[in-house]
This record gives sequence, structure tokens and C-alpha cells, in this order.
Amino acid sequence: MLDSFFNPRSVAIVGATPKEGKVGRIILENFIKKYKGRIYPVNPGYNEIMGLKCYRSVSELPETPDLAIIVVPAPSVPEVLRELGEKGCKAVIIISGGFKETGTPEGERLEHEIKELAVKYGIRIIGPNCIGIFDNWSGVDTFFLPEEKMKRPPKGYVAFISQSGAFASALMDWMAYNNIGVSRAISYGNKIDVDDIDLLEYLAGDDKTRVILVYLEGLKNARGRIFIETARRVSRVKPVLVFKAGKTSRGSLAAASHTAALAGNYSLYRSAFKQAGVIEVESFDEMMDAVRILLDQPLMNGNRVYVVTDAGGVGVMLTDALTVQGFELPRTPPDLKEELRKILPPHCIVENPIDLTGDTDDERYIKVLEKVLPRSDVDAVVVVALPQVPGIKGGLADYLIEAKNKYMKPVIVISIGGEEAIKLARKLQENGVTVFESPERAAKALKVLYTYSRIKSNIQGYQG
Repeated sequence: MLDSFFNPRSVAIVGATPKEGKVGRIILENFIKKYKGRIYPVNPGYNEIMGLKCYRSVSELPETPDLAIIVVPAPSVPEVLRELGEKGCKAVIIISGGFKETGTPEGERLEHEIKELAVKYGIRIIGPNCIGIFDNWSGVDTFFLPEEKMKRPPKGYVAFISQSGAFASALMDWMAYNNIGVSRAISYGNKIDVDDIDLLEYLAGDDKTRVILVYLEGLKNARGRIFIETARRVSRVKPVLVFKAGKTSRGSLAAASHTAALAGNYSLYRSAFKQAGVIEVESFDEMMDAVRILLDQPLMNGNRVYVVTDAGGVGVMLTDALTVQGFELPRTPPDLKEELRKILPPHCIVENPIDLTGDTDDERYIKVLEKVLPRSDVDAVVVVALPQVPGIKGGLADYLIEAKNKYMKPVIVISIGGEEAIKLARKLQENGVTVFESPERAAKALKVLYTYSRIKSNIQGYQG
């Protein structure tokens, strides 16, 4: 049933307008640019909008639309919904605000009325008070922010579900800037019908989605247990990352006034996420780092990490950061020490972290990694490559891109600095090698990868 929201053959935009800057105009423009199906503007004030025939009412449409988008003032929404119900439309996105989130009796009454109409006519609703759906593959785009204000990311395999429209749009803009591909994004606002659970179920079976992000303020009454059960099933198929807002009592109050969300007791949510195999992230940076590492890297077989560095100080910082996250940094075994001593100058350190020192070059890195990566007692390698070192000229980047695929184990990089570091990071990331700007962010992201590896392999007793 939800497929009509994402892959409709025809769309009605009720409240479409030719007026510059209006929501109904921006949404219509979005569809004209990218959507390949039939588009029906509806507005009694116009016969034609932007080259398309405009219909005075829903009842005049030449067919029943697969999807309808409502962009009219809240008091007019129930009548439009009734007309859509009579027409037989079964999927509706209500962009309009002015319902329960206002905290007024009138807003609550209007929301109750549209709920009753949805039940009466068997209509599935996303919203109200939302920015709706951005689907990179079908061209459905109800995000009413113009391209110059919010860039659209390239096609890709990350989907996100967000109660907050502003957060969804900021995330989209950031992902576009960082060239991270998006499959689908959904902002559902007051979620009077379609909610996180329905959307998780849909995205679990979506072949265009490999990682799911969820921005959550609160769950509807009596839906907590179902959320856990659904998330547990979905997380066995693909990673589910959650950013929970409204953790404090004051934040819960803010969430209630934002989207009429029942934020609830945060400790209960935290426990539920762990039970469900959902990975909770604590910040925007953590969320984006987690997305990149889950998209780029193979899963981990264990928690043994080796560090190869050209900067001893950063190696020590990284050792601390990885240890705090629960990783084991094994002492270099005698056989590997012997091999490394044969190929390295005497001043290099062969203990893990392996320090190649500031006079290293691409070739020295490559020789060492060729000894470390094939070993069965190495589960992941973190390469600290500060490009200010004169001997790093590009060969290391080419090798790392090839090695990650050859050995099928996580290889991540830390590169700190200005132009040269950015250039190195860009080349590696465009070819599937994840790069971080600090030891702490790298360690936290690797912990996400390890955690999901344990969830995926369904190892019992893991406590996170």
C-alpha cells in the first residue's frame, strides 16, 4: 500500500499555484523537473499553471490519482480529503500545518476530523504538518525548499525517516554537499497514520536502501512494542541508526510542542533500541560518520585492530580512543615483528601501533600493510596518513583503494590538515575508503561497524 507514496503513476497537487515563493508552486516545480508520471494541479483560481491544465476541484480530475498532495490552509483540508475519498484516492500527503501541534482546541478538532475521514475512506496519510517525501529514484519531491536553498543529494542508498522537516532538509543539504547518495527521505510530522514503524517495514524491503536513518522525537501511544519488534526484524536485514531527540524533560516538552510527539522516558527508549538491535547515535557528526562507514566498509569478524601511522602522537591518541570504545589493540606477535624488522629502518616502531615515522613514504606504508592486512588475527586496520609528510605522494591512496576490496576487511584512514588532507580524503572517499579527521570520530564510527557486525551475525549476549 505504501508504494503509492513512492512510485505513483499520477499525482494531484491540491493547492498548486503559479505564485512565486509559495509552497504549492515549489512542489509543482519539483514534480515538473523530475517526475515522469502524470501531474494534475488543482486550484479553483486557475485554468492553467506552468503549462499544465489546472482543475477546479478533485472531482473534475480525469482519473483517480495514485497520490495526492494537500497544500491548502488547515480549515480547508477536511473538505479536500473528503473529495479525495469520494474519488477513490488511497495515498495522501498533507503538507499543511495548523493541527494538534498548535496546542489549540481547533487544531485538535481538525486533526481528529481528518483521522475519521481517513478511516472512513481507507486513505493512508503522511502528515499533517510535514514536508513529506523526497524520492531520488521516482522523482517524487514534496520538500518545498527550492534547490538554491536546499541542494538535492545524488541518487544513492541511504534512506532517512524524520519527524522534523527542518532536520530532514538540513541533512539532505549536508549529504548533497558531501556527495553522499540518498534513496528516499520522509518527514512525517504529526504522523496521524503512517509512522516510523510503517516506514521501517517499507524500507526493509526496498532494494534501493542499504542504510536507514531515523530522527525520532517520540512514538505514538501503544506503538512502542511494535516498534521494537519491527526494528529487530529490519536490523537483521540492514542497519538502522536512530538519533533520539527529546532526551531530557525539557527536551520532551519541546518535542511535544513541535510535532505533538509523546517523547516519553529516555531510559526506556535507550533500552528498547538495544533490545531491537538499533544503533543509537548521539550527534549529527556521529550519524554521518556511521552512515559513511556502514556504506563503505565490509563487516568485522572480531574486535582486533591494528594501527599503522606516520605520526606517533596521533597513534597514541588513536590507541586511547579505540580502547575507550572497547577494541583490542593486540601486541604485535613475534612472527610479524620479525617480518616488519626485515623491511623497516631500525628507527621505526614495530609494536602496535606501528609507527613508520615522519620520514616514511608510500612504499613503506604499502610494504607494512601487505604484511598486516592478510593476517587472520587482524580484524580492521586504521591508517594514520598525515599528508604533510613529504614521502606521501599518491601511491598509498591507490594502494588503499585496491587493498580494501582485495582483503575484504575494514580499512579506514585518519587524515588531519588543510588542502592536502582534504585532497587525499576526497580521493579515498570517492573510492569507498572511509576517512576521518580525528581519532575519536574514527573510533566511534568503527564501534558502530563492529556493533552492527555483531547484530548481523546474531551473536548472543552482546551488551553493546
